[in-house]
Amino acid sequence: MLATREGQFIARGLYNPASTIRVRLYRWDDEPLDEAFWVGRIAAAERLRTSLLGLAAPGAAYRLVASESDGVSGLTVDRYDHHLVVRFSSLALFHRRDLLLAQLARIKGVQGLLARAEKGVAEREGLTDLPETILGAPPAGPVLIEENQLAYRVDLQGGQKTGFYLDHRDNRLATARYCRDRRVLDLFCYTGAFSLSALFHGAAASTLGIDGSASAIERARENAALNGLDRARFETGDALESIARLRDQGERFGVVICDPPKFARRAKDVESALKGYARLYRAAIEILEPDGVLVACSCSGLVDRVMFSDVLASAAELAGRPLQILEQRGQAPDHPVAASCLETDYLKCLICRVEG
Repeated sequence: MLATREGQFIARGLYNPASTIRVRLYRWDDEPLDEAFWVGRIAAAERLRTSLLGLAAPGAAYRLVASESDGVSGLTVDRYDHHLVVRFSSLALFHRRDLLLAQLARIKGVQGLLARAEKGVAEREGLTDLPETILGAPPAGPVLIEENQLAYRVDLQGGQKTGFYLDHRDNRLATARYCRDRRVLDLFCYTGAFSLSALFHGAAASTLGIDGSASAIERARENAALNGLDRARFETGDALESIARLRDQGERFGVVICDPPKFARRAKDVESALKGYARLYRAAIEILEPDGVLVACSCSGLVDRVMFSDVLASAAELAGRPLQILEQRGQAPDHPVAASCLETDYLKCLICRVEG
């Protein structure tokens, strides 16, 4: 129980002296954190995705439980068709895993469940040597999902995060609207979702996706073939080095999409993250055609929207090209923002026009 110095009740939570998050608060009434509470939180999260958002369908992929956003700090669950991938980032919830996993396994249509601790976060939480937990029938290989009429094969065990970046679902469609008859450069493309959406929904002239992971690029090529999109090209490479090479070759693009990994994981990383974003987005702006479109993303929750907009303004000034923000977007609604925890508004996706 968390109370004032005078002993007045504030909230109930779970304490971990080894964590950078010493106390995680879960309820603001003086009731216990018992089985009924945890079962109720998971049920509420499921109702949002199924009843309100209507995401449950054959082949669907979505975030089923979003940690703080669903009042279950330290638990993230993504659903891929009949399978769940569960990540623990809280020692206290990991100790309650039998109860939580049993409840998740009872959800209608779930055939298998894979649970693991979130790498990096686990160490800071005091989670070490954690076994992977499998319930039900694990997938024999990549799971086939559908997003916005496109099919993708997702590696639930070897992919980044839980295998796919579900939070950009709506941003991929929004970006596609600016791609008609344009050459698209997709940086940090992972398994190709922005590129394929640009071709299928946006009628892009061509796409070039670049990522530092050879396995991700191989999966992107497989996804392109799966959807019959042979105009999608993919290369393994460093983003900044690739931009420099393309610029030196005289290449220009009508749309540049930048969705880099998290640059700031801790508060002390914010300054260097802002410098990194400035370098990246200046280079991206310089390789755009006149009236080109920059899709600038940041998943660093510690870099807020004001900071990110300021970085883009600086990058545009250094590149000597005026920039207009056309759309300010965030994560898909299955990754809701908790009004009491604005840090959950982590994803920034700004669609911009670059003049000149």
